[in-house]
Amino acid sequence: MKPKVVVVGRSNVGKSTLVRLLTGDKRVRVGKRPGVTLRINEYELKNYTLVDMPGFGFIKGRPKEIEERVKDNIVRYLEENADQIATAIQIIDGKSFIEIVERWKDKEIPIDIEMFDFITELKISPILVVNKMDKIKKNERDKILNSICEYLKMSPPWHQWKFIVPACLKKGEGLDEIKRLINKRVEVFKKLK
Repeated sequence: MKPKVVVVGRSNVGKSTLVRLLTGDKRVRVGKRPGVTLRINEYELKNYTLVDMPGFGFIKGRPKEIEERVKDNIVRYLEENADQIATAIQIIDGKSFIEIVERWKDKEIPIDIEMFDFITELKISPILVVNKMDKIKKNERDKILNSICEYLKMSPPWHQWKFIVPACLKKGEGLDEIKRLINKRVEVFKKLK
């Protein structure tokens, strides 16, 4: 059985764009509005099964019950398949991450942080893709990436964490590093099994 590589993240952060880039499948739907992917999709690649999860959190135009059901399905899938998952690629929006966390942190655990904590609690090796870096001024990038680390309970500087990949997926930036990390995780996973 091939190891699984799971792609998770809030709605509209670039998950489907990454899946399209990794699979080469132009039929993977990519949209500007949140909620394009509503069910779990699996793609058989050469060395692993790529699992495209629906976006969790707010889904514009969808009732709260659907948002909760989607989140429950993601959690259940990760729990039931943790021993088959070589890595989980969590994609976050580098431009809006801090603003969203600040807005929610006093009310509840922000969902991006909750998902990162959950992945690591399950002992699944993460790859954190900080997408939409093209929307951040070059001189602010390190500061933003260091702040993201702090929110995720990791000490800065960000570049010491070899699983963090700054990216602009719509331009293909960061893709080579993501592929390298996936292949490395898949090989390590196969050796341990």
